Amino acid sequence: MKIPKSGVLLRIFIGESDQWKGRPLYEAIVLRARELHLAGATVLRGPMGFGAHSRVHTSKVLRLSEDLPMVVEIVDSQEKIDELLPYVDEMMGEGLVTLEKVQVIAYRPDLPE
Repeated sequence: MKIPKSGVLLRIFIGESDQWKGRPLYEAIVLRARELHLAGATVLRGPMGFGAHSRVHTSKVLRLSEDLPMVVEIVDSQEKIDELLPYVDEMMGEGLVTLEKVQVIAYRPDLPE
C-alpha cells in the first residue's frame, strides 16, 4: 500500500471500557479502518490519564482502574481519513478526536525473503 509523503494522523482518545455494539470501541474502530483499506492502525493503552470529567484513571496497584485511557492512531491520506471519520463519529459517545498533518518518511511492508 502506498501513502503520499504528506498525510494525516488521526488520533482518537477513548476509554478502555467504551463499547460499540458489544465489542471494545478501539477494536471496532481498527476493524472499520481495515475494512476501508486504510494503511494501518495502532492502539496504545495508557497507564494514566483524565478527560473531560477530570476523573483520573490509573493502573497504580492501590487504585486499579477498569477504564484506562486508550489511543487509536491512524495515518493515511486526507481522503482515506475523511472516509473513516463519519464511522468514528457514529461509534463514539465521548472522547477526543484530533487530526494533524504529518510527513511520512517511510512505510514499508515486510517483504518475503
